[in-house]
Amino acid sequence: MSEPKRIGLIGVGLMGHGIAMNIARHGYPLAFLEHPGNQPVDDLLAAGARPMSSAETLAAECDVVILCVTGTPEVEDVLFRPDGIIAGLQQGTVVIDCSTAVPSSTVRIAAAIDEAGGRFLDAPMTRTPKEAAEGRLNLIVGGDRALFDECRPLLACYAENIVHAGPVGAGHRLKLLHNYVSLGFTAVLAEAAACAARADIDLAVLLDVLSKGGGHSVVLDRMRPFLEARDDSGFRFTLANAAKDTGYYVAMAEELDAARTTAEAIRQTYVWAAQAHAQAAVPALVDLLAARP
Repeated sequence: MSEPKRIGLIGVGLMGHGIAMNIARHGYPLAFLEHPGNQPVDDLLAAGARPMSSAETLAAECDVVILCVTGTPEVEDVLFRPDGIIAGLQQGTVVIDCSTAVPSSTVRIAAAIDEAGGRFLDAPMTRTPKEAAEGRLNLIVGGDRALFDECRPLLACYAENIVHAGPVGAGHRLKLLHNYVSLGFTAVLAEAAACAARADIDLAVLLDVLSKGGGHSVVLDRMRPFLEARDDSGFRFTLANAAKDTGYYVAMAEELDAARTTAEAIRQTYVWAAQAHAQAAVPALVDLLAARP
């Protein structure tokens, strides 16, 4: 991508807003889909981004369309609805899906985009809205290697670690593996912290022991501000999304006939917590488990 391409972004949420701002800062002409779930877009408009009323119109006017929506149902809807991306897709347009999705759906979507004359990468991300705003996300990319190389300069606008995982679907498979491990560690830590409270264990001592032993991890560092001061600003990921992602992982493992006993228990923990506290940040799991009868 030696010359600026026209970029369209669908999903200006907590993560998508940072992606959009960094793309605009790098000089790419940017459009975004108007949606009630978008974060405030005044800064994007000031940077020259154009709002679009439909995904069809956005796809018709852009060389690359980036999706940053909640999950598989939303990806399929914005692609296949009557005024969706497929309806406006131009020959050679690249669709990059940064969402967390079910890999088997991703493979079907890639085939449909190819049939419509487009090209596809799955490029899910890890890290948080803070790194998204800083242009320091991690991307795990599945798709044709030549297309990956072509798109890498664009991806580098908002990511510092970019890995080519393999063919279409490999990015989403690895993202689910990553989120299962990360959210699994989080659930274990939350349950241990809740148990420690009932056992009258001093929290500071617990954290000291964990951080100097086998319990030390990125998850522990991310959860520490909440455990110490109920500050969840560094882990802005909802319980609803945790339930979704662990559910996607279990579905993938089931399709592969892989072991999933532990994963199912973790999924059930997040589903239980999300029933009444769907939009609470994941660290709230500690207090919910501590209060559980």
